Amino acid sequence: MRETSLTAIVRGDLQQGHYAAGEKALRQYLRQHPGDRAAQAMLRQLTGDPVQMLGALSRTYVVKTGDSYGSLAARYLGDASLFLVLARYNDSTQPSVLRAGQTLRIPASAKSVMSQGLAAASGGEASSPDTLVVRSGAVPDTESPATKAIRLQKESVVLLGQGQKAQALAHLGDALSLDPKLKPSSSEAASLRTQLLSSYHQRAIVLYRDQQLDPAIALWDRVLAIDPGYEPATIYRTRALELKKRLTQL
Repeated sequence: MRETSLTAIVRGDLQQGHYAAGEKALRQYLRQHPGDRAAQAMLRQLTGDPVQMLGALSRTYVVKTGDSYGSLAARYLGDASLFLVLARYNDSTQPSVLRAGQTLRIPASAKSVMSQGLAAASGGEASSPDTLVVRSGAVPDTESPATKAIRLQKESVVLLGQGQKAQALAHLGDALSLDPKLKPSSSEAASLRTQLLSSYHQRAIVLYRDQQLDPAIALWDRVLAIDPGYEPATIYRTRALELKKRLTQL
């Protein structure tokens, strides 16, 4: 029988609210991959008590356009992969659906009793299956730009795996604004970076054709700060500078 990937389980079952089918698929996956900490973490999110994991104290949050459980988990729990427990904390039967104006509960402090799977899924240290990991309720304000860039890049890959491409690109864009020389952490991150640079370049071309030269040049500057060898950006930036010079001479 063809093996189902963890990404397929998350997208096909868990994000759609098929919790019973997702649990069955996760347990089968873990029989084949008993050491997969990300899968262990997802199973704990699915079967554990979300109130015990995130704490009884909460505050309300009104959903805005573009929000998702993944982006809210990244913002308030410090880990986008905690989307499932946050969805269950809000009694969601379909974590892939959030509507602007909807009111959610956000834990006042994430008294998380997740085990090693969650730590490993977010790049933390491995620990024994019985070890409890206490996670803070939000990413600390003292986080350095370099550390924040690394975290945002990791979150972008998680969001991409959840099918949230636009938010993944936005997270990676924020990461590269903090550290343009940030190295891709995986093949997925490298692919996402290529897509991001292409989107910047295409937006700059549209601005260039509308003779909005300064914002176009700024976008190409951003592309070249990330990838100095991005030849299309170099060519078009030169054209934009030449056109700007001609226009100022009229």
